[in-house]
Amino acid sequence: MLTLKGISTSYGAIKALTDIDLTVGKGQIVTLIGANGAGKSTTLRSIMGLAHPHAGEILFEGKVINRLPTHKIVGLGIALVPEGRAIFANLTVLENLELGGYLNKGNSGILKADLEHVYSVFPRLQERHAQMSGTLSGGEQQMLAIGRAMMAHPRLLLLDEPSLGLAPLMVQTIFEAIAKINREGTTILLVEQNANLALRKSQMAYVLETGRIIMQGPSSELAADPKVKSAYLGE
Repeated sequence: MLTLKGISTSYGAIKALTDIDLTVGKGQIVTLIGANGAGKSTTLRSIMGLAHPHAGEILFEGKVINRLPTHKIVGLGIALVPEGRAIFANLTVLENLELGGYLNKGNSGILKADLEHVYSVFPRLQERHAQMSGTLSGGEQQMLAIGRAMMAHPRLLLLDEPSLGLAPLMVQTIFEAIAKINREGTTILLVEQNANLALRKSQMAYVLETGRIIMQGPSSELAADPKVKSAYLGE
């Protein structure tokens, strides 16, 4: 579904990614792990057109997308839930969700069905639909960020650190929802600080170190690798 071929991205003189090759198969959950500053978020930003690779190609369903503007990439079926959530704190839960569905703003029937779908995954958002988003808990804000992305009908969902700053019980709730979204047919590329959790929940994994992929393979195999255990799993 998604293929990165030789992607290199820089911020000025700083090389963030060097010659990245990565594949996400349809229906999979693929995870990208690595230390802070390894280039994980830049990989997602490069896919979304928020950072511009100076070498390589990004293909989505066979189409080169790394020369397209972000709104065109969203229209093709890719959505990003950014690190830090980036919700609109001064808007209600419902207003945030409606913004996520802007591509279908002219069709009230589709918007209504999409809202019902989001509420089926995150019932708490329906309970808080009229509440100002800035007053939600961290976990509820993460639900809202994911729900807003779902409103765009993504076939590929990019998740950047969905468990960051959340209590363990809320992390479990969020990952149960992610698994449900995946079962319903959405492919997921996951960046996650909790490498142990990420490897348990995904089928394939890539390890980034200083902007380069140093390991890749089935998640279960990487989880059993002594180098990964030592560097990322605290074992």
